[in-house]
Amino acid sequence: GLECEILLMQFRLVAMAPVDPPHPAPQPFILPRACAVCFPSCSIDFTGQQQILIRGGFMVQVQLRDFKGQPKRYGGDFLLARLHSPKYRAGVAGQVLDHENGLYSVRFPLLWQGSAQFNVMMVHSSEAATVLRRLREKRPDRVFFASIFRHGRHSEKTLCNMCLPPDKGPLCNYTDLHYGEQWYCYKPKGLGCDTRYNHFIEGYAENLITKKEALLFQRFAHRILRRAVSFEENGRLFGAPFSAENTFNKASAITQCLTNKLVYMYGDSTLRQWFKYLLTVLPGLKNIPLEKVQKPGPFMAVDVTHNILLNYRFHGLPLRIMPVMINELRYIANELDGLTGGPNTVVTLGIWAHFSTFPVEVYIQRIRHIRKAVVRLLDRSPEIVVVVRTANPQALNEVESLFKSDWVTLQQDIVLRAMFKGINVMWVDAWQMCLAHLTLIVMRRRSFTVRHRINIPKCKYFLI
Repeated sequence: GLECEILLMQFRLVAMAPVDPPHPAPQPFILPRACAVCFPSCSIDFTGQQQILIRGGFMVQVQLRDFKGQPKRYGGDFLLARLHSPKYRAGVAGQVLDHENGLYSVRFPLLWQGSAQFNVMMVHSSEAATVLRRLREKRPDRVFFASIFRHGRHSEKTLCNMCLPPDKGPLCNYTDLHYGEQWYCYKPKGLGCDTRYNHFIEGYAENLITKKEALLFQRFAHRILRRAVSFEENGRLFGAPFSAENTFNKASAITQCLTNKLVYMYGDSTLRQWFKYLLTVLPGLKNIPLEKVQKPGPFMAVDVTHNILLNYRFHGLPLRIMPVMINELRYIANELDGLTGGPNTVVTLGIWAHFSTFPVEVYIQRIRHIRKAVVRLLDRSPEIVVVVRTANPQALNEVESLFKSDWVTLQQDIVLRAMFKGINVMWVDAWQMCLAHLTLIVMRRRSFTVRHRINIPKCKYFLI
């Protein structure tokens, strides 16, 4: 409704987006040109000059073609690329440049000498990206949230969201008093707004796109180009690629790194995996049962012998999770404002996955508030270590792509990096690490990738 449009305008004015997220070049949406409709003739291929050696790396040029075999004349396709070496068990992500005319340049750094193979994958065509843009801007309500209101034996359930049409009933306003993070629920008929008991995901909207548009997200719409290359003379090992051999994976080494550390983890399930992984591999770390603990958290673990304390708490709304008590819903910025800090304190942040159905301005505002809290924390405790975990690509089917597409995730990743630029934080680049993995698109819940995001070679770069 009009109120939601006004709210979005307010987000845009407050957020002051620091980047211009990648987007399809303005083109009429003509479905027959989409690769997914006539996929047998759609191709990704090289231009005449297949590879160009440049300082510190090499570049390939990729030409996309339509189903007739004709070169595309507009950009906006979403490509991912990686260079890897089975021999060295190493890999690195490529940087893709869209020339907005169907031609793409992919640049790879040369981090080792010898043979390698590079892959370029079209995750979404520009036509599919147009559909995703429409959903992001026009259907932020495509995930349903709800709360139970309870008083005595009487309970009611109502829908909740960041923005709700007020013409369907009176609203309960749960906007955060410190940072203005907005959240509303429809007021139950027989209970007050102060009887709200929990929060949970109610479901997902259906029939969001037409049957023809759905073809754009079928698996056969994706294209992968593979080529082998060799750098016997030009390649030189000048840096450490992401390598299965270049790890920090012994329990004793992790324990030594964590000794006398107080670690706070704030974020989504990708950080909760860190907590559970450390709890699994460190024999001295014991889980502390909290009262009425729920699967989403919060969690606490302690190693008394080595003076280690780990805390995990999920970020505030929106949250696509099972029922969680209202008193456990806390925004990261508020939590950071309550920390004292110190030389043995480590804060890790990871927040992105639950914002994928909202316009990017919503995410910008949330990260902006967290950034302010981080700056204040560093001002009062300069010796504290703050680690930011980036977003990562995921293995998604055609339905899941409508709710958490990598096309949206990349834009969030750009926002996150821009927001924390120039601030004394450290990074775990999960996006790059996933692309460098042996599988081009990696599921975020695979134990291999969780282990490697934690097994950073040098403790000084990542203190947990």
